[in-house]
Amino acid sequence: MNTRRSSLRALLAALACTATLAPVTSALAQSYPSKPVRMVVPYPPGGATDVIGRMIADKLGTKWGQAVVVDNRAGAGTTVGAENVAKSAPDGYTLFETTATHTISASLYPKLNYDPIKDFTPITLTATIPLVLVTTPKIPAKNLDELLKWIKAQPGGASMGSPGNGSVQHLTGELFKTKAGVNTVHVPYKGAAPMITDLLGGQVDMAFATLSEVTSYIKAGKLHAIGLAHDKRMSAVPDVSTFTEQGMKGFVGATWFGTFAPAKLPVELRDRIYKDIQAIVATPEITKKLEEMGAEVNNLAPQDFSKLIDAEAKRWAEAVKISGAKVE
Repeated sequence: MNTRRSSLRALLAALACTATLAPVTSALAQSYPSKPVRMVVPYPPGGATDVIGRMIADKLGTKWGQAVVVDNRAGAGTTVGAENVAKSAPDGYTLFETTATHTISASLYPKLNYDPIKDFTPITLTATIPLVLVTTPKIPAKNLDELLKWIKAQPGGASMGSPGNGSVQHLTGELFKTKAGVNTVHVPYKGAAPMITDLLGGQVDMAFATLSEVTSYIKAGKLHAIGLAHDKRMSAVPDVSTFTEQGMKGFVGATWFGTFAPAKLPVELRDRIYKDIQAIVATPEITKKLEEMGAEVNNLAPQDFSKLIDAEAKRWAEAVKISGAKVE
């Protein structure tokens, strides 16, 4: 009898505690944010992630009446910024705007000081942008066949840039090398902006880049587009054919852009932030800007984003294994 009474008292106490905490958490979500919010972007200023992050941060700041400050923490294939976020308090005042590279990290960096999956709260997937292989105009190749012949004729192999070790662009380049049977030398940069600067200057021969970052250079003739790593042509560059159209069937590569927070962010805060970002991305103004960047708007809910992250982590782990990609 005493055991039953003790169990009953414990149950009632737990229920009372839950009832007490629920309004507190709800009030927290309603009053959030009461101070400036930091949005970590793991790339230097100027790249697509930075542009999208600032676009969202600016609108969130207006909506919330609090500054949302972009904090660029570049380096080591997004892991510098990711570790900073993983070790931050899960109070909603640190957000993380990153790319698909985040799900590759676990496969390429076996000694990370954080877990790319467990140490983060997925909030929403904003957009997806396909990759395009671009070369400097000095390379005498206008299509895939001509480029492969040119690469094979280079004694030391052609140089292929990427925004960093372990990035989607890096890994897509490794898969391209494996699938095409050619030798390229990986040249990692600390972000897309310096990589594109060297492409324009001819210091690196080629690179996979997000369509948004190089569309203007392609149209101006400053970079040449060899092929689009997508299942269809894009309206931003309608004359650029896909790899499948040029005989490399099924070769696709894209990066996505999403918002995270540290692990254990209260569900009420997660949902509040998601709904506010969703509303911003759904506006004609932001949708148009994303589409002009060559992006496909996604706006996934937290639960669906979590499923995508799990699937992406498995897919890229297999890609790392197949390609033999290494972090220098």
